[in-house]
Amino acid sequence: MVAKVLKKARRDFMFRYGRRLRQMEHWLVARLAMAVIGLLRLLPPDSALNFADRVARRIGPMVGRHRVAVNNLRLAYPEKSDAEIEAIASDMWGNMARLAAEYIFLDALFDFDPNAAKPGRVEVRGVEHFVEIAGEKKPHILFTGHLGNFELLPVAAATFGMNITALFRPPNNPYLADYIHSTRRSSMGGLLPSSTGASFALAAILENGGNIGVLVDQKFTNGVETTFFGRPCQSNPVLGMLARHYDCDVYPARCVRLPGNRFRLDIEDKLTLPRAESGSVDVHATTQLLADVVERWVREDPGQWMWFHKRWEMSGRRRKRREQAKEAG
Repeated sequence: MVAKVLKKARRDFMFRYGRRLRQMEHWLVARLAMAVIGLLRLLPPDSALNFADRVARRIGPMVGRHRVAVNNLRLAYPEKSDAEIEAIASDMWGNMARLAAEYIFLDALFDFDPNAAKPGRVEVRGVEHFVEIAGEKKPHILFTGHLGNFELLPVAAATFGMNITALFRPPNNPYLADYIHSTRRSSMGGLLPSSTGASFALAAILENGGNIGVLVDQKFTNGVETTFFGRPCQSNPVLGMLARHYDCDVYPARCVRLPGNRFRLDIEDKLTLPRAESGSVDVHATTQLLADVVERWVREDPGQWMWFHKRWEMSGRRRKRREQAKEAG
């Protein structure tokens, strides 16, 4: 009895100690990040972004996620040489550093003016779709992937008067999450953190005739099985489910990073969603269609996607079934 009590006390102590250690680590990382942000604020935007790019290209290959990125790239592009793979990985780190630094200047970066005599830092393709969606009194879904500075898309939507709520995944570090959320909130429309119950919140927005923006290129544990670059992965079916229930239009949108710290925002024609024999939206086929659209974007600009994400890691029962199938074969 005494041994059980001591064991429980030790377990509780280690849990509390580990939690406080993680909290301290988060605080220290956040303080370091804020110090770097403070230094970057002293620079003109272009100088700050270029500096962040150069530093990331040097540091990125030293971190463990670089190996994940290189392995994913080799599997996705078996025909490419090691030098080509490393070049894409380097571009990826530069892109990620620019994305992080651009939070500081987010309001200043978006300078799109449809009446301007010459193009600014941001150009937009598909202006008519932004205007149409903003003017229609019915729900819409816009989806994108982690390409370029995807954070500029909600800024563009708000600029065109579009009422949109973007689903986002906050960082694990709560101190950084608070900063990023406050930065986003200052220049975007509504924001909804991805958590338990988020799908119900999205449904409520569509029910009231609102518009939602969703990132669709992340792994979703126990999601529906799809393929991406010819490899099996798990994807979130919620967009297809919402499209089926509300029968709303779905638009692909992306940000492409251009030379000279410029951007192009593309909102493409609405998708023709696959349907079952009953006429309702086929959720699984729609989820695969979204993956195919993102794959097309990534193939066009591979250095602007997050290759260090464990997109193809299978989990749950599907992983066990695949392992059993391999053993049987």
